[in-house]
Amino acid sequence: MSTTSTALVAPPTRLGGLVRTARPRQWVKNVLVAAAPLAAERYDGGTLAATAVAFVAFCCAASAVYFLNDVLDANEDRAHPDKRLRPVAAGIVPESAALGGAAALAVAALTLTLAWQPVAAGVLAAYLLINVCYCRWLKHVPIVDLAVVSSGFLLRAVYGGAMAAVPLTRWFLIVIGATALFAVAGKRFSELARLGADGLTARPSLDQYSVSYLRFVWQAAGTVAMTVYCLWAFPAHSLTIIPFGLAFLRYAWHIDRAAAGAPESVVFGDRWLLGLGGVWVVLFVAANG
Repeated sequence: MSTTSTALVAPPTRLGGLVRTARPRQWVKNVLVAAAPLAAERYDGGTLAATAVAFVAFCCAASAVYFLNDVLDANEDRAHPDKRLRPVAAGIVPESAALGGAAALAVAALTLTLAWQPVAAGVLAAYLLINVCYCRWLKHVPIVDLAVVSSGFLLRAVYGGAMAAVPLTRWFLIVIGATALFAVAGKRFSELARLGADGLTARPSLDQYSVSYLRFVWQAAGTVAMTVYCLWAFPAHSLTIIPFGLAFLRYAWHIDRAAAGAPESVVFGDRWLLGLGGVWVVLFVAANG
């Protein structure tokens, strides 16, 4: 009788589960804390240090929210074909440990912020409070769930500005807010277009939307973002309008194909989007030089 060798796979550890629950792949979203200093043309050492601290603090805050979310959604996740593998749902990380991790990370984020720039602590506290409400109730309320998720991106940018003591203009806030809604509605559109046709949705709130409605939202938000950016950019930064607009159209192409369910994967998986982003940065910096 022939025998075959099998590879031994070590069982998941609690430490590994805690790391997975923190969602380190999602930390890329926190680079938005650098948006305000970049827009304000602030590249000095103090600003760079403040931005680095802001990034670390917001990573802690965002991960605290992920820990809480996984505890509150554990029962639903266990019935989901993919989410059942999340460490809390799978029993790798006890709920008590996840709640303790959430509290520790939230305290760490607030402590770091208070030590660096106390005025920014209010922004971070607002982010945490809004997301606690989202995890507990608001994720099931149509329209409000889109607004809350979008506000998370806006608050990242506002927090970065507060940490670096950079004043924020109405142009900046509108462009960031509209772009965030564009991406969030596009994500929901992609999820519903891919899964809704089979009567299966990854989120309960998706059952209350239609593909046509979500298409209207992401198209309207994208139009607002591009229009306001053009009004701000002309004439000093006119050349940056070209890569900015093309990047929006490229991302909208992904949404229209229902391929924007994971925004970070879209951005980093599309070399054309990355190239347009690089061209935009070069033109923006050159215009300020």
